[in-house]
Amino acid sequence: MRLLLGLAKAIDVLSEGVGRLIAWLTLLVALLSAGNALMRYGLSYSSNAYLEAQWYMFSLIFLLGGAYALKKNAHVRIDLIYGRLSQRTQAWIDLLGTLLFLIPMALGVLYLAWPWAMTSLAIRETSPDAGGLPRWPIKLALLLGFALLALQGLSELIKRIAFLAGVYALAEEKGRGVE
Repeated sequence: MRLLLGLAKAIDVLSEGVGRLIAWLTLLVALLSAGNALMRYGLSYSSNAYLEAQWYMFSLIFLLGGAYALKKNAHVRIDLIYGRLSQRTQAWIDLLGTLLFLIPMALGVLYLAWPWAMTSLAIRETSPDAGGLPRWPIKLALLLGFALLALQGLSELIKRIAFLAGVYALAEEKGRGVE
């Protein structure tokens, strides 16, 4: 179990690092969005590349930020019942949800998106819009995002199993989360 908890810790560190990058990317996309608006309305200048870069960065925030959100227990959910349950029951719900839904969904998306992304990479797909950006990098980011999500799901699964076995403590984070 110690080896598995070490793996979970390494995955958590990876998710934290990607989360820090996403925070900076959020600032960058906000600046780019403001710059686009100023140029479009103030200077009557617009560029498909700037608009697509904004779209790509926004996509990256959500694609790559999913694993970080899972690690921080920040995914949206309705807690009418879950929050009132014991930590042990919550761990069982998280374990079953991860095993039955999260990991199969993430692996399913990877399986289905792989040929689509690889074809895009092979042909070096670009935007059909004049002055647009290459499309293949954002399609590869889809694979990366769901791979990170599956890995963080594995980390959460390991931690829940260890908690249920009595060898790991789930810490309260911001009133409810799991550390």
